Amino acid sequence: MGGDTKRKLWIVITVVVVVIIIGAALAAITWPKPTTSTQKPVSQASQTLSITWANVPNIDPAIGSDEASSAALVNLYDTLVFPTESGALLPDLATNWTVSSNGLVYTFHLRHGVTFHNGDPLTAQDVVFSMNRLLTMRQGYSFLFSPYVANTTAPDNYTVVFTLKSPFALFMDTLVRLYILDQKQVMAHLGTGSYGSYGDYGSTWLLTHDAGSGPYQVLYVNLEANMTLVEYPHYWAGVNPGQPKYVQFIGTTNPSTVQALFSSKQIQITDMWQQYSTIQNLAALPGAKMVTIPSAQEMYLMINTQRPPTDDIYVREAMTYALNYTAIVTQAFPGSQLAAGPVPPILPGHDPSIPTSHQNLTLAQEVIKKSKYYGSLSNYPVTYYWVTEVPAEQKMAIQFASDMAKIGITVKVVGVPWLTVIADLSNESASPNIVSIACAPNYYDASSLLQERYSMASQGTWEQNEWLKNSTISDMIAYSMTIQNQTERYQMYYKIQEMIYNLYISIYPFVITEVRAYYPSIVDWYSANGHPIALLGYDFVFRNFIFNGTSSVSSSAVVQNQTNNIQYVSNFMLGSMDLRAYVPAIHDIFSINDQHFSSNQNNFIIVNTGYSK
Repeated sequence: MGGDTKRKLWIVITVVVVVIIIGAALAAITWPKPTTSTQKPVSQASQTLSITWANVPNIDPAIGSDEASSAALVNLYDTLVFPTESGALLPDLATNWTVSSNGLVYTFHLRHGVTFHNGDPLTAQDVVFSMNRLLTMRQGYSFLFSPYVANTTAPDNYTVVFTLKSPFALFMDTLVRLYILDQKQVMAHLGTGSYGSYGDYGSTWLLTHDAGSGPYQVLYVNLEANMTLVEYPHYWAGVNPGQPKYVQFIGTTNPSTVQALFSSKQIQITDMWQQYSTIQNLAALPGAKMVTIPSAQEMYLMINTQRPPTDDIYVREAMTYALNYTAIVTQAFPGSQLAAGPVPPILPGHDPSIPTSHQNLTLAQEVIKKSKYYGSLSNYPVTYYWVTEVPAEQKMAIQFASDMAKIGITVKVVGVPWLTVIADLSNESASPNIVSIACAPNYYDASSLLQERYSMASQGTWEQNEWLKNSTISDMIAYSMTIQNQTERYQMYYKIQEMIYNLYISIYPFVITEVRAYYPSIVDWYSANGHPIALLGYDFVFRNFIFNGTSSVSSSAVVQNQTNNIQYVSNFMLGSMDLRAYVPAIHDIFSINDQHFSSNQNNFIIVNTGYSK
């Protein structure tokens, strides 16, 4: 929660400063003279792959874990091992490794010659630092490691040893979420915080900078609007000739904005949250195509088990039977598959005995009569959050409210921005009765979703609104992950899924089939060609894209940092995004007047140039 609070504070400060700048600029009688630059402004629209997302990524590896953040992290940072389409692991930063006979000690030998984006060499000490930082901050993907990792050591510069508290059969799989940071760089950017001598552990700085060694590096970040990455020319695995030079993450799912950007080819791939009809219309544009990508991402209606009336199991059970699942997958999320319990069928370890979600209104009406709230349900309205960045969720929320009215339950449907959802779900008293959230596995096994969704460690995060507080289930999940024999481990998974299913703590509408529009003539995307990697973020390893450029028309802004002489480049599409008080909006305002604006106080220069091709 600390990272999210700092992020919001940063945004507020930025908006205040920008508003002041706008006021001063508009009040000026004459514009400042152009400031000369030792570097020529670059216009790179034709080299930029742009994609819309539900939000701008949080690129701190110890905090970010949602879809956009995961996609950014897998490009900015390297991991010891890398996942494949089949779920197998390939060497990445680690060239080889050994595991002790008791399954407690993992020894990795690192690749030589890897450098971080600032030129620092990557060593075993950086791996130790990255694991310790993750475990200390206890956010993001830390829950994958905190129950198991006892300590991490570096016997020499290229050897890392993880010692576990107990055997963990999936430890290797989880390492695709241990992103390696430059210890020296992070320690040089500590801010005020709650981690003792480590202050904020660099989390404020890492909101807008990276300390990674991945194939891309941060070029520009506006937490309110967008983020731009640029290829790292000294990447240890080389730069693929066809990969996009720049990648822009645009944090909006606003349908009109997405349609305008895609129609003008200013984005080449849409987000996955547009309504099906919108994607159909966009895919009908010349050169465009609709792609459906199977995923292991499941939509959950997370039920708060501590708040009336959903603290009653009979209310939860009745709601489960009352919902019209078929209407949801045909009207709100066409192309998606009906779910079958808490684990998607595509994941190894899914319990095949759990039935597919289906409506049984007669049974729902019988069950609700067993509730202690029956007869006074009107006094206990159910608050239902849907995420405003995902427009189709509103349809599902309305369908839910309509179906619940048939069993006497009043539903208050509330659209809530994603960052507010995260904040509210961190506090039990602020959490709604129900929230709709899609979750994806962090590694290719049923235990990933079971752990992130139903362990006690995930309470207070956006991945668990249930507030389950069930130590038995949590302990069973932890124990199942120590079982080395796969058959025995799966049998334990089945027991856990059955317990969760029979407690009616979640409703399972569907498993998501990603539906997007994209331009295949512009971007050759491996996931769209039938080779997706069913782990959040890994469908967007940009160095494996082949990008042919675009004929979009945009304005470009080049921000030159006078201290280190690095250019920060970003595209801004005038008139196609909401005009708000953020830096890109200022860039466009000045570009209209063909003027230049400089701010020595903030130690940067903004140069605007018109561009068209």
